[in-house]
Amino acid sequence: MGITSNIDYPHDYLPLPLQDGYGLKPVSPLLRTQMASGRARQRRLYTSTPSEVSASWIMDDTQGQIFEAWFRDVIADGASWFNMKLKTPIGVRGYVCRFTDIYEGPTLEGGRYWRYSATLELWERPLLPPGWGLYPGLVSGSSLIDIAINREWPEA
Repeated sequence: MGITSNIDYPHDYLPLPLQDGYGLKPVSPLLRTQMASGRARQRRLYTSTPSEVSASWIMDDTQGQIFEAWFRDVIADGASWFNMKLKTPIGVRGYVCRFTDIYEGPTLEGGRYWRYSATLELWERPLLPPGWGLYPGLVSGSSLIDIAINREWPEA
């Protein structure tokens, strides 16, 4: 069971992270023990682990003011979990996340904008629901199935 948050990132006022340098790094769910023979034994220790997201934003003066005040006042200088839409391989969706530390910046960009960078921690790895890994053909053809259902399925 995942964590929830009643705090939302202010999407109406602030941009999503830039694509430049954006990336996800999952935390390993494995426990690995080195054996005397040189081989290793490993097993899955956890079924739910976080992912870290490298993110940066370009903001104008007003957005920078909103971002820094929101960071301080609403999420307690980054200590609180919050909901944010992020792009992952399963699409742009809402995720529960928090900052791992204070952001870097603002750094002046082009004499007019400000760059902020930070690492976000997602509560869970962004994955399809359990069981979908058994059916790669369905996942691969999901866009075709969606089109066919929406075009051909009779409306009730």
